[in-house]
Amino acid sequence: MSHLRFLVVTLKPHGIQFLVKQDVVRRVFLQSQRYVSSGATEPFLSGSNSNYVEEMYYTWLENPKSVHKSWDLFFRNANAGAPPGQAYQTHLPDLSKSRALLFQSHGLAKTAGKAEKLVEDHLAVQSLIRAYQIRGHHVAQLDPLGILDADLDSFVPSDLITTIDKLGLYGLHESDLDKVFRLPTITFIGGDETALSLREIIKRLENTYCQHIGLEFMFINDVEQCQWIRQKFETPGVMKFTNEEKRTLLARLVRSTRFEDFLARKWSSEKRFGLEGCEVMIPALKTIIDKSSEMGVEYVIMGMPHRGRLNVLANVIRKELEQIFCQFDPKLEAADEGSGDVKYHLGMYHERINRATNKKITLSLVANPSHLEAVNPVVQGKTKAEQFYRGDTEGKKVMSILLHGDAAFAGQGVVYETFHLSDLPSYTTNGTIHVVVNNQIGFTTDPRMARSSPYPTDVARVVNAPIFHVNADDPEAVMYVCNVAVEWRNAFHKDVVVDLVCYRRRGHNEMDEPLFTQPLMYKQIHKQVPVLKKYADKLIADGTVTLQEFEEEIAKYDKICEEAYTRSKDKKILHIKHWLDSPWPGFFNLNGEPKSMTCPPTGIPEDMLNHIGNGASSVPLEGFKIHGGLSRILKGRLEMTKNRVVDWALGEYMAFGSLLKEGIHVRLSGQDVERGTFSHRHHVLHDQEVDKRTCVPMNHLWEQQAPYTVCNSSLSEYGVLGFELGFAMASPNALVCWEAQFGDFHNTAQCIIDQFISSGQAKWFRHNGIVLLLPHGMEGMGPEHSSARPERFLQMSNDDSDAYPEFSAEFDVSQLYECNWIVILLPFRKPLIIFTPKSLLRHPEAKSSFDEMVSGTSFRRVIPEDGAAAHTPNEVKRVIFCTGKVYYDLIKERKNQDLEKHVAITRLEQISPFPFDLVKEELEKYPGADLVWCQEEHKNIGYYDYVKPRFRTIVNHTRPIWYVGREPAAAPATGNKNAHLVSLRRFLDTVFNLEAFEGKMF
Repeated sequence: MSHLRFLVVTLKPHGIQFLVKQDVVRRVFLQSQRYVSSGATEPFLSGSNSNYVEEMYYTWLENPKSVHKSWDLFFRNANAGAPPGQAYQTHLPDLSKSRALLFQSHGLAKTAGKAEKLVEDHLAVQSLIRAYQIRGHHVAQLDPLGILDADLDSFVPSDLITTIDKLGLYGLHESDLDKVFRLPTITFIGGDETALSLREIIKRLENTYCQHIGLEFMFINDVEQCQWIRQKFETPGVMKFTNEEKRTLLARLVRSTRFEDFLARKWSSEKRFGLEGCEVMIPALKTIIDKSSEMGVEYVIMGMPHRGRLNVLANVIRKELEQIFCQFDPKLEAADEGSGDVKYHLGMYHERINRATNKKITLSLVANPSHLEAVNPVVQGKTKAEQFYRGDTEGKKVMSILLHGDAAFAGQGVVYETFHLSDLPSYTTNGTIHVVVNNQIGFTTDPRMARSSPYPTDVARVVNAPIFHVNADDPEAVMYVCNVAVEWRNAFHKDVVVDLVCYRRRGHNEMDEPLFTQPLMYKQIHKQVPVLKKYADKLIADGTVTLQEFEEEIAKYDKICEEAYTRSKDKKILHIKHWLDSPWPGFFNLNGEPKSMTCPPTGIPEDMLNHIGNGASSVPLEGFKIHGGLSRILKGRLEMTKNRVVDWALGEYMAFGSLLKEGIHVRLSGQDVERGTFSHRHHVLHDQEVDKRTCVPMNHLWEQQAPYTVCNSSLSEYGVLGFELGFAMASPNALVCWEAQFGDFHNTAQCIIDQFISSGQAKWFRHNGIVLLLPHGMEGMGPEHSSARPERFLQMSNDDSDAYPEFSAEFDVSQLYECNWIVILLPFRKPLIIFTPKSLLRHPEAKSSFDEMVSGTSFRRVIPEDGAAAHTPNEVKRVIFCTGKVYYDLIKERKNQDLEKHVAITRLEQISPFPFDLVKEELEKYPGADLVWCQEEHKNIGYYDYVKPRFRTIVNHTRPIWYVGREPAAAPATGNKNAHLVSLRRFLDTVFNLEAFEGKMF
């Protein structure tokens, strides 16, 4: 039997596909039976030798060279159907004399049946192995509390051998437990062994898949990736750590645990959203960073919710402890303008040396609001930008880590949106490591009421990301899983999820009482021994550390905290600028203000306009066949260039192209932006005869230019706008634009607008130059494709409607405001909202001359009346102020009614910040005229509520500003074309009725 084991184990397996050759099996063994019945005197096969010959035959079928030449000759002859004597000839297999005699003498009774059984048993074993690989995680011991199943289901899959009787499912029996089976190539449980007993196979599968690690990966449709994971977890003995690694892990647990203990002692009644119950997260993150640094990563960008954030800042990012502790002081004054934010929302940026690798590492924790998971796409966008500017196309130098809570990971749709960006060419970050702090509860909601999926992590399956569930009270298992996660990202550049199944020792916050809603869970939690004590006891018991060493480590960190606490008392002023997550080196002075408070000239030479116009009108690649309709568009652009005029699309081309010439990267993202929703842009040309051959002419304008990125996004607003916001965080020297398919579609990204774009600088001192392009206009297209909701953005503006700005001779307001929008708006790099045209894209009047764009020109915040009314201001009876598309309706109607001398029309191109100075000039120019604000939007929608008090402030409440437009309505626009035209006619009649407001009070 030992000789049999030796031969079988040493043969290299290539799978069990040969088992289907049952006819050949029968023939070989029937040959053997006929041979031995012809008069041999010794048994050929008896007992275990029968299995031995069978194994040798299967081995020979896989590779004839893998058996001795005597076996090879025998099986060749038998397989060819030779007579028994010829099959054997004189060549005995190379065995001992006794085995040779046995070979000659025994008939193989019922060999065909045995062969079939052997085939069935091997197939059964393969199915059993696969069952553990697919479903073993369902019975893994993941819950540290031992009261819940991580998959919310106590059902045990019937194909897992949890009891002996389940062997019957596979046609196996208890008597088969000691039978040796060849291992298929889909498993690595054998290590160097190629065959194991069934008993050992089951034992090793249970150790791999049913202990403290639960693996979900068999849904991945890439065989190589599945094999990689199997090898990492199934190979015997892989999860071993040196004593030094164990001591480091213990020290990190000490810091994680004692930090929370220190805060609890000093500020017991303060909210801090501590990490108690998942203290292992800190050494987990540090392991991920160490391993990533070892593999060449230089910059790690992180996003996380509030739970454990202070601990991460202290023990992972390495923020000075006194800067954290002083935030608990209610007397701490704010030094910076703005609202600031609570301490567990703040971000941080830090460069340091990684102690494990002795390499420089940069860490950034992105500030975020209470809106869970909203930071995810922001982190991804910032990561993509940092990779882009470094030329890191494979994500080898820059990576992201996203931390999640279990309830939010399952419940927030932006998680799904962000995952679906992970493999898109212009959005991929080449793999993100997701760490889920699985408290098994969401605030007060039981997970059985919080999700329909078995696990909170099931959303990750949609992008074939492997999911590693791990019991957070087993620190070594957590560390091993984190190491594998980093190796996975490095090998395949894809996302991976580490699910830390843990518990929340306190309530949602330290003031909350969880026993109200989870009495049984929290009774168990109160009995639960902290993971630090469990692991310390284990290491002390096995002699890795001594009790004295453990106590000294605790005392050492406690002393660090106490000393930092003493220093924190000297902090009297809070500087939010010290908590920046995305500093722009060289852009600010020491006081945190932009070095430059002026805008450069925005006009460009005419020869440059002509060059860009010609580039926009041509195809730079030879043999590139474009669509006939596009040829007409390009010819139209060329004609406009020759005539020195531009429409919106060509003007945009001029702006982008001139920035690229100056070395400023331009990125335009959104749904269908490459062509443009209204088929006006066409920045990406498609060869009509060669599939996937495209051309971006704007990247061929100059020999030395910045790159232009234009990319269609997934059909997402929340995730994509968050991504572009993050991209814009990385550098001030870039123009990053997000365009909505229609303006009102931005409302599905309202969280990004409210929590990041409008308030980010006030809360986190974070500057950002993101530009939103929102198609807007009342054109009878229905409620959903009309209004971009300008009133919502104006409501977020922080300028005071009752305060007229003071202007001094030393301060040139034109330097502050008169800046071409396309240059990232102002030297402050603030967000910019542009309501872009739809029908005006092709309106014959909606064009500009080169004269308005050449050197010496600048953006005009207000475009005053320049017609007949401007030449006879004393005869003007009414001044109409407006913005947007309605201007073209007004000038047409004014001409029709022959009121061009009596009605002046002034356009506000910039609504906010409100152009007080220029509007005042217009009001003073027409002292005897009625003042009217006209808009095509409904009265409660649009601009009126914003501009009215500012107009009245300018005139010191001495003159009214009358409203003309559509009546208030709940919906932004009508869906009936006739109703649209009737309402348009009504307000046009009113606005040009010079007696409409006589006798009315204001």
